[in-house]
Amino acid sequence: MSSAIPPTASPRKPLNLHRLREMHSQGEKITMLTCYDASMARALDECGVDCLLVGDSLGMVVQGESSTVPVALADMVYHTRCVVRGNRTAWVVSDLPFGSYQEGREQALRSSVALMQAGAHMVKLEGGGWTAETVYFLTERGIPVCAHLGLTPQSVHALGGYRIQGRDQAGADTLRRHASELAQAGAAMLVIELTPSDVAAQVQQDNPGLITIGIGAGQRTAGQVLVLQDMLNITRGKLPRFVRNFMLEGGSIDDAIGRYVSSVKDGSFPDEAIHGY
Repeated sequence: MSSAIPPTASPRKPLNLHRLREMHSQGEKITMLTCYDASMARALDECGVDCLLVGDSLGMVVQGESSTVPVALADMVYHTRCVVRGNRTAWVVSDLPFGSYQEGREQALRSSVALMQAGAHMVKLEGGGWTAETVYFLTERGIPVCAHLGLTPQSVHALGGYRIQGRDQAGADTLRRHASELAQAGAAMLVIELTPSDVAAQVQQDNPGLITIGIGAGQRTAGQVLVLQDMLNITRGKLPRFVRNFMLEGGSIDDAIGRYVSSVKDGSFPDEAIHGY
């Protein structure tokens, strides 16, 4: 039995960083969902999702691990290739997994090259402070970078679990400082995870050219991201407060994805009274 994905014409032109920046400057919300395989990449792309995140969350979603820490660079390369084969027009961001960039900027460059050669348009790394030098090193060599602050899952053990970040003044000030350092170093995007809405909004205000993508960070970021399996109600167990089950509102995966895109674009998701902190 064949499940081949034949190439088809798409009415949407391939998204690039220039276009994403243009959307941000015009106030259009940017949509992102995680993706790990060709079939879902095709569906997300055809439903109008702007960015596909090949996240190291695949460790938990696909591999059944208890965290993202065990994910290897080879895993990320494999899944990036899968997603790229199914995608036609969306912007593809791929995670640098734990242990693939912490040794220094040269290791980060080698790891990033592997992901870019697999077809990624941008790499993502977690953390602030020490990562600014790495971001500068990569962007100076033509590799677009998405940073990640707030709850950083690769550091979940150091953070003491999946906790809201930036809730006190000291934490909020540190997050804002790190965001500005990363933007100055050349990061074009910033995922902000599990932080109070006011803190995420201040980060965006501090760095108007930075494309902030929120997950559990309120609605005043430039865009939103969710784990695909969470918003399709595939994930079992208790889900974070910031997740919305879009499958409740429609009878198909395509409809759920389309509703997610529409809800982010029109600002109705997230609803801070329901999904905010």
